[in-house]
Amino acid sequence: MALSRRQWVTRSAVATGMVAFPSLVLPQQKFEVKVANFVGPQHFQSQWLVKWGEALEKKSNGRLSFKHFPGAQMGPTPKHFDFARDGTAEMSFFLHGSTPGRFQLTEIVNMPYLVGSAEIGIKVLNDPELRAKYLDAEHRGTKVLFLFTHQPGSVHTTKKAIRTLDDFKGQRLRFSTPAIREFIAALGATPVGVPPTEVAEQLQKGTLDGAFTDYGGAGIAWKLGGICKFTTEMYCFVSSFAVVANEGWFAKLPPDLQAMITESVTGIEREIGQGWDALDVPGKKAMMDGGGEGIRLVKAEDDKLRKIGADITESNLKAMEAKGLPARSVYSLMKALAEKHAKTSKNFWA
Repeated sequence: MALSRRQWVTRSAVATGMVAFPSLVLPQQKFEVKVANFVGPQHFQSQWLVKWGEALEKKSNGRLSFKHFPGAQMGPTPKHFDFARDGTAEMSFFLHGSTPGRFQLTEIVNMPYLVGSAEIGIKVLNDPELRAKYLDAEHRGTKVLFLFTHQPGSVHTTKKAIRTLDDFKGQRLRFSTPAIREFIAALGATPVGVPPTEVAEQLQKGTLDGAFTDYGGAGIAWKLGGICKFTTEMYCFVSSFAVVANEGWFAKLPPDLQAMITESVTGIEREIGQGWDALDVPGKKAMMDGGGEGIRLVKAEDDKLRKIGADITESNLKAMEAKGLPARSVYSLMKALAEKHAKTSKNFWA
């Protein structure tokens, strides 16, 4: 049937409009991003995740919509990797050490005295070669977005000052990773596993004599000022963390949103590392304001502890090699990267 001139013009205009302004006709799909997070909302990493999500929401014009669940609202800390892997959450921030033995190569960065700051540790963990050859594969079922460490930790004690190796004897000390558990035992103390939320209570009760953690964790997150009277500033270890996305969910995102998320976590190692390392100052102030004393070991005692740390590292590498894991290759690469980045990064050992 022939169209009148008016009908032809109307239909042509509609068709042209659909081509020129598709968004007016086809609304863009929105994607909810539930973020599981085991640390409290006041924590530096929680606040960073919120700001990061807000930036992505704005850049995507609202196509990405973030909803955060800090303070282990979704469930226990050891479950947080699986929340992302099984799709309970689209993304998760989790601690590798909360599931011992699952991320053995990644956790090599936790060996005593391997890295001297969060900035160094984060630059090491996000090295493209290290991740592509070894680390990303340990996070099966997820898309690894970023790997983290906190600033190096020390030992905080309630009654006894740790000034020498002998002072560790008989102390019941909380550990955060398997490597530090072994380190504490080798120092002559008793390692005790306690969830982060219970550390302050156990110290007050006297069932713990101290805890290995960073100043930020002790002074800010756990509020141990006034509980722990002494901090021996060893700066001897870091713990590793990750932000991951559900692999299937990420694969279904439009390519432009995938690229947007990837770009948002590219080249931010220095920014995040400096943020973590900066927590050392207010964390220490909180401990000292509570009547604490900061103690630095004399070189001879520090050397003894570093020798014990090296022995623990060697023992762990041999055990992993016996299982067929390329542990020594990973450690050698991490150590070389740490030494390289120590020249241009914050270093608590300097």
